[in-house]
Amino acid sequence: MNADSAHKSHWKIAEFIFGIPLLVSIAFQWIIPFALSEGILRQFIIPVGVFLVITGVGFIVLARREFARYVQPTDPGFPTTKVIQTGVFAISRNPLYLGSVLVTMGIALTLSTLWALIALFLSIIFCYCILIVPEEKYLVAKFGKEYTDYMASVHRWFGRKRSNIDKSSM
Repeated sequence: MNADSAHKSHWKIAEFIFGIPLLVSIAFQWIIPFALSEGILRQFIIPVGVFLVITGVGFIVLARREFARYVQPTDPGFPTTKVIQTGVFAISRNPLYLGSVLVTMGIALTLSTLWALIALFLSIIFCYCILIVPEEKYLVAKFGKEYTDYMASVHRWFGRKRSNIDKSSM
């Protein structure tokens, strides 16, 4: 860990924030089953879940590739030297976290467990409070206008923001 980083603890990473609650939810499902659906609806939910897992893994892989391309750490405990705005970062300021959300939701749907969706809801709150807010403060302090301009153009989770020019022409 480095003093010039967004986080000072080894556990403040997506793998813990999303993984531990997911594992606990699977244990809960085993002890107290709480299924999403049975029957014919289940046949439609499983492919959606698989699609979400694949899409989430895609976001994670593409984000890690961009980090590697710019020689930036993926662990928020280490300092960054660049604001990455290319690739998947052009449509999400947090593609690793978005990927984690999609993977967790996909697993919940595929396994038909409501416990995992409850865990996902808690994980998103933890992710925002424990990971995203400190990272954004760190990046604004470190990069200033470059990062605030990026924040103004790309949504935290997904999508590009309309520019003021686009809004005035409507």
